[in-house]
Amino acid sequence: MSKTTIEKAAFAGGCFWCMVKPFKEWDGIHDVVSGYMGGHVDNPTYEDVKKGDSGHLEVVEITFDPSIFTYEQLLEVYWQQIDPTDAGGQFQDRGHSYSTAIFYYTEEQQHAAQTSKTALEESGKFKKPIVTVIRPAETFYPAEEYHQDYYVKEEQHYKEDRAKSGRDEFIQENWLK
Repeated sequence: MSKTTIEKAAFAGGCFWCMVKPFKEWDGIHDVVSGYMGGHVDNPTYEDVKKGDSGHLEVVEITFDPSIFTYEQLLEVYWQQIDPTDAGGQFQDRGHSYSTAIFYYTEEQQHAAQTSKTALEESGKFKKPIVTVIRPAETFYPAEEYHQDYYVKEEQHYKEDRAKSGRDEFIQENWLK
């Protein structure tokens, strides 16, 4: 009998509402939780993070089985959700808390993240530099309950917000053609 291995991954890609659904669609993903990481305040609130008072980024923490869906596959999904050249936030969401980052939990994740970033840089896909940072994972603080699975709980508002963000047009133009 084989033992199931469960790992965690964390990605900042702008508004965490838009980062949950693309990961939840795959076998091997056990959970995707919206939250905060990388700041200097314990137990930050959404308002603390949004105002920039805590130094945190909005992130999704993913619990996954790497024997079914690998970390490298998570990285592929991640890159295709963001504009990795934008240091000022993502799409309509501006400011530090909406910047992009890969938070690694293991040396293997760090190496895989750096390898994928280097491959993207060398691909010539983007004319501007890739500014997404790769950082060690820190304490993860789950966001308030109303943020969890927002695309399901508040489907209409989620669709409207996403439609006006410009994210889908960017993905179509840069990743799906």
